[in-house]
Amino acid sequence: MPYPTALSSLPDDAAFDVVVLGAGGAGMSAALFAAIAGAKVLLVESTAQVGGTTAYSAATTWVPGTHLAPQVNPHDSTDKAAHFLDLAVGQRSPRTLRDAFLARGAQAVKTIEEHSHVKYRIRPFHPDYLSELEDSTLCGRALEPLPFDGRLLGEDFGLVRPPIPEFLVLKGMMVDRDDIPHMLGWSKSLKSTLYVAKVVIRHLMDRLRYPRGTRLLMGNALIGRLLLSLRERGVTLLTEAQATELHRGANGIEGITIAQRGQKRFIAVRGGVVLASGGFNRDPERRARLLPGADIAWCPGAPGHKGQAHPLAERVGAVYGRGAGEVPLSHAFWAPVSLRQRADGSTAAFPHFVFDRAKPGTISVDGEGRRFLNESTSYHLYGLTMQGLLHGPDEGTRKAIPAFLITDAEGLRKYGLGMVRPKGMGLAAALADGYVTRADSVAELARQLGLPEQNLVQTIERFNGYWPGGIDPEFGRGTTAYQRANGDATWHGPNPSLGPIERAPFYAVKLYPGDIGASTGFATDHKARMLDAQGTPIGGLYAAGNDMQSVMGGIYPAPGITLGPGLVFAYIAARDAVARRDALPAV
Repeated sequence: MPYPTALSSLPDDAAFDVVVLGAGGAGMSAALFAAIAGAKVLLVESTAQVGGTTAYSAATTWVPGTHLAPQVNPHDSTDKAAHFLDLAVGQRSPRTLRDAFLARGAQAVKTIEEHSHVKYRIRPFHPDYLSELEDSTLCGRALEPLPFDGRLLGEDFGLVRPPIPEFLVLKGMMVDRDDIPHMLGWSKSLKSTLYVAKVVIRHLMDRLRYPRGTRLLMGNALIGRLLLSLRERGVTLLTEAQATELHRGANGIEGITIAQRGQKRFIAVRGGVVLASGGFNRDPERRARLLPGADIAWCPGAPGHKGQAHPLAERVGAVYGRGAGEVPLSHAFWAPVSLRQRADGSTAAFPHFVFDRAKPGTISVDGEGRRFLNESTSYHLYGLTMQGLLHGPDEGTRKAIPAFLITDAEGLRKYGLGMVRPKGMGLAAALADGYVTRADSVAELARQLGLPEQNLVQTIERFNGYWPGGIDPEFGRGTTAYQRANGDATWHGPNPSLGPIERAPFYAVKLYPGDIGASTGFATDHKARMLDAQGTPIGGLYAAGNDMQSVMGGIYPAPGITLGPGLVFAYIAARDAVARRDALPAV
């Protein structure tokens, strides 16, 4: 049977043990876990490609206590991770869900590594974002997928959603944190020269046969590995297909109606349906209600997460979660993004995760030309602060939309600025289309940006006085291990995140708060079963990924806290659905 499959090719009496809605990281994992457990699985994706926002991401996966952790941190434990989450999240999510995540995480990772092409590695330095909290770690909890050769997918390579175009180089080549130092220093080291030559030659050979490079990294590597594994396990895949109805009987969910290209088909379900469609972020009504003021153009996520299956779940009784005692900090996770119109008329929303905003010689200011936050904080806290959504004694007092990220000639040369890469690669085009603003003085930059001239000049003069002593008395920039990791370890100053802005010309880009994933989703129990308004599980209906109320309660305590729980609750949901199949009479 071709891969993906046409709905019309399924028999009239088609029945599956497990049906998964959404082929992002969580959905593909749920389908794979069910197949590993011996289930007959149908995976339904609404777009033409698989991967969702996971394909755009670094695919860091936060799961404490795995078999890989002792390689870099033999002293960590799930008890320490639980205490860390208690401090970070508190009553913003049920403790029972966090306990389930920690209890089953190691087995989920071991199972997928032992029974599929999905393989992870672990870095010797990859700190939790809230590294100031007790029982945080500098390494051992964040996993990364190994690179993957997309040629192994053959004709199905085109099913993998490509990364955001602005993250690619040489018209379709992916790069990651291991590549960048070699590419920046290729002329200074024979090792780097050979490394870059090998990667570039491989890419040029790829372009003779493929529309982009087949050396897949980060999120694309994870999705490629999942896709190959699903294909080999015989999972049926439908693309450009949507669920239109969930059928609930006396024993719970007993069937689902699927539509594709004008056809509809009832599918009997023996075990369960897993919603992993990516969350509500592109549903206009839910977005307006849950994320007021956040323009959809600011969202850097993939196009599929429209919440199309959410009304179906609600019609059979499912409800969104609310937290355990406190409301979640936010209904979404955030990152500052810069915007630029592409040649095809679409808008690029470029996330500023770590490459520029926390480096020496950069500063962020609001519309009054004043600093408003610690630039080296996590991207989630940055996005919340821009919106005035934090509630500490000195936080949430004013909004910064847009904010302005400013650097000088040296900062641009060393670190780049958003879509402009280090050494000024792409600068001419960015100046021409207005993405970057340039001026020969700070005062002139303020005038061009429409900021109060005196405020910006004084802000930068004051900021320039901090770096020799390494202390930022205003916001404490670079005071934690995580914040210092976001800086430049090669910087000669005492604080790797503090440096002067003094060498003309000066440059700026505008930043907006971009939602990178939903935090609010369907309420579930520790088995990932959706709950009704009375807190009763709905038999055979599960949620995973961003369709599930986040166990982090709108907090972003560490790298990979969306994909980690997404993987683990996909495992939990799949195993429970298969057990349900075995316990119930055949449909």
